[in-house]
Amino acid sequence: MIKIEIVVFMLVICAAGRAQDSSPVILSSPNNLLTMTLTLEADGALTYDLRASGKTVLDRSALSLKINGKDIKHFHIFGVRTTSRDTTWRPLYGERRAIRDHYNQIEVDLVDDAPVSLTLTGRCYDEGFAFRFTIPQQQTAAQITLNERCQFSFDKNYPAWAVYRAQGEYEKTPISKIKPGCERPLVVKLARDLYAAIGEAGLVDYARMKFQVQSKKDFTLVSQLDGDVEAALPMSTPWRYILVGDSPGALLQSNYVLLNLNEPSRIKETSWIKPGKVIRDVTLTTQGGLACVDFCAAHNMQYVEFDAGWYGPEHDPQADARTITVDSKRSPGPLDLHRVIDYAREKDVGVILYVNRRAMERQLDEILPLYQSWGVAGVKYGFVNVGSQEWTTWLHDAVGKAAAHNLMVDIHDEYRPTGVSRTWPNLMTQEGVRGDEESPTNAHTLITLFTRMIAGAADNTICYFAERVDEKMGSHASQLAKAVCLYSPWQFLYWYDRPEQSPRKKGGAGSVTNWITEEPELEFFDRLPTVWDDTRVLEGEIGRFAAVARRSNDQWFIGCINGEHAHELDLGLDFLETDRRYVAVIYSDDARMTTRTRVRIERCAVDSRTRIKRTVLANNGLAIRLRPAENGENLPPLPGN
Repeated sequence: MIKIEIVVFMLVICAAGRAQDSSPVILSSPNNLLTMTLTLEADGALTYDLRASGKTVLDRSALSLKINGKDIKHFHIFGVRTTSRDTTWRPLYGERRAIRDHYNQIEVDLVDDAPVSLTLTGRCYDEGFAFRFTIPQQQTAAQITLNERCQFSFDKNYPAWAVYRAQGEYEKTPISKIKPGCERPLVVKLARDLYAAIGEAGLVDYARMKFQVQSKKDFTLVSQLDGDVEAALPMSTPWRYILVGDSPGALLQSNYVLLNLNEPSRIKETSWIKPGKVIRDVTLTTQGGLACVDFCAAHNMQYVEFDAGWYGPEHDPQADARTITVDSKRSPGPLDLHRVIDYAREKDVGVILYVNRRAMERQLDEILPLYQSWGVAGVKYGFVNVGSQEWTTWLHDAVGKAAAHNLMVDIHDEYRPTGVSRTWPNLMTQEGVRGDEESPTNAHTLITLFTRMIAGAADNTICYFAERVDEKMGSHASQLAKAVCLYSPWQFLYWYDRPEQSPRKKGGAGSVTNWITEEPELEFFDRLPTVWDDTRVLEGEIGRFAAVARRSNDQWFIGCINGEHAHELDLGLDFLETDRRYVAVIYSDDARMTTRTRVRIERCAVDSRTRIKRTVLANNGLAIRLRPAENGENLPPLPGN
């Protein structure tokens, strides 16, 4: 780890009452392009504003809390400290091999008339601004009840992309029309070349924050907690962040800031934590499970997942997750799960088990050591309770308990990440997304990419052979591209599909028509990693088009997804090593193809000077693999170069 930490200055203002110097406190980013100004107003209100290259991002916004039922909003400043930090750390896995954590920080010691003492910490990154409150031990209380009302004020009625359920459908709306309970992160377009995303990071033992509009007249959003917080002192709130960029892609590419705002890993021995590709057995049968294992072994996939129904009806409060008792409404069985687990181990394939919250809440401390003894690789937590402090704490404790038993975790349904996977890297992925189970259009996926994906990995449950791909979701080439664009260390593929050797009888979650056939382009999924050494958003417009490039070792994978209108792609490859030849394998939609999925495959020679130019039709996509050319390998250059 590279570490540079410099204390720039300390200013302590001691006074019995209001601070003697009420001048605004200014904090700038390391590149000096982003500036936060903290102001103590005449009435004691504490406000901040944020500017990027002189342009207003946030107008004067008030910060206030409610502690033990009293409004804490009339402050005195009695101390200010600033520091700078520049470190680089290496995640166990992720969208990039190394992450820089570079910021200027301010700590402002405050006291309220109540009196309550607290500290506001703000960090200015080149990528944005983040703040939180810390409440030390008080003379009058060791525990408090807390709520907050932090403002995010805009100077105009800018458009934003709002959603009110973690799996809901986004809508583009002016700030004034945002309804209560708006999800985070929330992306706002301030200008053609200025975007912001506001959200929270480091949510562990606290109530979830969402947003509501304070007034339709002043375009101010206010933090909205899912209930009060009970906290022993000292305590710190989660971070509230405002990412700033000149494009939607710039926001997405800086999502590592959320990881920086979380604590380092608590897991010392991590060899058992392994990203990979997952297929779901939709039949809940021994035959189907064995077929999935064989498919994984043949197609470089790492996991088979058994979903709802393997231990009985998931919504039955008496269903026993310690038993293998197939829900007859989902599958006729039989399921010899231990046989499948043993067979999978022989093939170096892991098994993941789904457990609904009803069983988890009753049996978590029993099933985790039990599953470890079975040789299970991970657990998928289903329909978890989220929002309140109680359930936020329970859920993150459940991830930590899984780590104690060498079990990886996938959290499904309404949970949205806040960067906690840095602290608990066994939290591989989570849903909290309108994924392929909801049959989103390409246009909606292109909203998801530049909004929800800022928060972190999403289990999108990619489909491939399901009818909905052709009927609603775009194309097969764009499904290939999703596996690049939508990051997830556990990447679920073929969500509604079953391998050829699965039971022919209808049963389970899969349709009898969703058979996996050996189409040529499946080689792209076969070779695709799920974690990366480098990530670059090459092009993107919310809801319209995206091109994302990711590198693993010396190979690059590019995913392009297109929305409702044809797009003229002009993609430079200047991120490739200079003076090195590459082979490009390009997968595109072509209605003239006679294969089942109508995906065309081209192979040609490229280098760092090459430009890929083509028309991508509406609701189509493009997937590309770039690998170094081997000695003596001669392919024609890409046409037009």
